[in-house]
Amino acid sequence: MTAPVNPVLREMRWWDIDPVLELERDLFPEDAWSRGMFWSELAHSRGPEATRRYVVAEEGERIVGYAGLAAAGELADVQTIAVARDHWGTGLGATLLTELLRAATAFECAEVMLECRIDNLRAQKLYERFGFEAIGFRRGYYQPGNVDALVMRLTTAPDSDSAAGSPSVRETEING
Repeated sequence: MTAPVNPVLREMRWWDIDPVLELERDLFPEDAWSRGMFWSELAHSRGPEATRRYVVAEEGERIVGYAGLAAAGELADVQTIAVARDHWGTGLGATLLTELLRAATAFECAEVMLECRIDNLRAQKLYERFGFEAIGFRRGYYQPGNVDALVMRLTTAPDSDSAAGSPSVRETEING
């Protein structure tokens, strides 16, 4: 019996798309990303004009997690975070999120936004531990299941007071 190997993070590359898609379809069967969506994101992740950061977590030869972030000006958006079911509760999600927040800092973003399925309490708790606050909903965001998304924000600028001006989640519905 071989001892488990700790996952290692590295930049996601085009040859990772197929194993990432397998994990994506297992974890998000109703609203999985397509191959084209991953290709499009990776097309913006390299070079001096890069606006994306995508990483995979590899354990041996197996991808057990992945995550991606998009940056535009001072705003970053967590595009995706996924962890294989047999790695839930190991801290891998926190490791992936930490890497995305490092990338947001490198992109000089003052705020990081994300959408999370309203029924994904495990993910919401992770984001809250990192200081994300709920700021609204996107009704029917996840299709075809018509599941609402909870919109969350983390303000990373050192002089900001994100809680002071943020509206109650019940007051805000974000459309689009």
